[in-house]
Amino acid sequence: MDRKNRALVGLLVAVSAAGGTWKPPALAAGAAAFAPEPATAAGAETSALTLERAIRLALAHNPELRAAAGRMEAAAGRAVQAGLWPNPELELATEDGPTRAGSLVADAKQTVGVAQTLPFPGKKPLDRAVGRAGVRVSEAELDLRRRELVREVKLAFFQALAVEQMVEVARELVRVAEASASAARHRVEAGAAADQERLRAEISLEQARAELVDFEREVITARQALVTLLGRPDLKDVPVVGALAETVDPGLLDQGPEGRLAMHPGVVAARVSRERAELELRRARLEPYPDVKLGVAGGREGGADGSSIVEFRVSLPLPIIDRSRGRQREARANVAIAEADSRAIEQRLWGRWNAARQRLRAAAEHVAASRERVLPKAEEALRLVQRGFEEGKFGLTDLLDTQRTAAAARLTHVQRLLELNSARAELESLLEATPPDATPLFTDSK
Repeated sequence: MDRKNRALVGLLVAVSAAGGTWKPPALAAGAAAFAPEPATAAGAETSALTLERAIRLALAHNPELRAAAGRMEAAAGRAVQAGLWPNPELELATEDGPTRAGSLVADAKQTVGVAQTLPFPGKKPLDRAVGRAGVRVSEAELDLRRRELVREVKLAFFQALAVEQMVEVARELVRVAEASASAARHRVEAGAAADQERLRAEISLEQARAELVDFEREVITARQALVTLLGRPDLKDVPVVGALAETVDPGLLDQGPEGRLAMHPGVVAARVSRERAELELRRARLEPYPDVKLGVAGGREGGADGSSIVEFRVSLPLPIIDRSRGRQREARANVAIAEADSRAIEQRLWGRWNAARQRLRAAAEHVAASRERVLPKAEEALRLVQRGFEEGKFGLTDLLDTQRTAAAARLTHVQRLLELNSARAELESLLEATPPDATPLFTDSK
């Protein structure tokens, strides 16, 4: 092949190599961030679980969150691939011809060349834009999963704390019931009370023990749910340390959702999904326009003279049968779906915010009433009945009923504290400006 032919082939190969140029600059950093932590670091933490530590462990080890990070990395890979041009094709051809009269050499032609498909202008930029939008959607979905995970960890942590407090109340009730049963037996043995008093006290004791067993079983269940969210089942026996809040910041109740809900990851994901659907519609409209395939080849003509030849080829698909009408119809439907989903998510978040605020307000009022009125009265009633029982003014039945009423008041107070803290966690997850540890694993440059 002469110098002119080599220049033409080199030019076509250079055009082919220039096809895909967009790369996410942080892809390598994202892959490093997605790499699992060393096992030694995971097994070193065995101290008590605070809420802050539980959240940190969940963000580091929760398998669903890591799966979401993997999906974002996959979207980044698809975005890179979408921006690349097709590979050039190496073409080898040989053509035999008839043998000329009086010659021993047949007329044959051998050529070698390269062909490159040139996408229609605008197709590849749109492919790259669709890929970038997909990365942004995955990034928003990862942020949403982070936020939801933090909320779930808070709820599970508060549940574990509440159940442990209920166990303490149940244990105290068992101790009181044991003391009452012992006192009843002594009174019966001394002839100061009928035998049914002893039986009633023993029945109350058995009921208290059964309730204690139920609450202890709930502790195991609550801890298992918590460590499952953390992705650390080895911490199921680690003590949970903390306290349920008894008050709520008034600013949280008065804070409006304007601006915050608009930046919620769910809304962001829906908005970017709509943008991606619009880009896909634009891309579908370009699909009927054919991609041109250019080729250049050089070789020698067979025969005695063996002259050099250069061939140029142009291939152009004819959009006669397939004009991509189905793909365009699908793309238009996806745009309508994305718009409807976006509005539905915004309305759903507004509904969740309003319900969480009303729930938190009611829980705060119930906790205040329980703390300021119900518990003091229950404790005072129990103190008076215990003193009267010791002085013979009240019977054992009165004492047992008052004890159970006081224990029920304390259990109700713990349940209301759990409701308060759960409602606060729900509202905080909706109004949070930036999810914890929300640094994206991948960044995108236009």
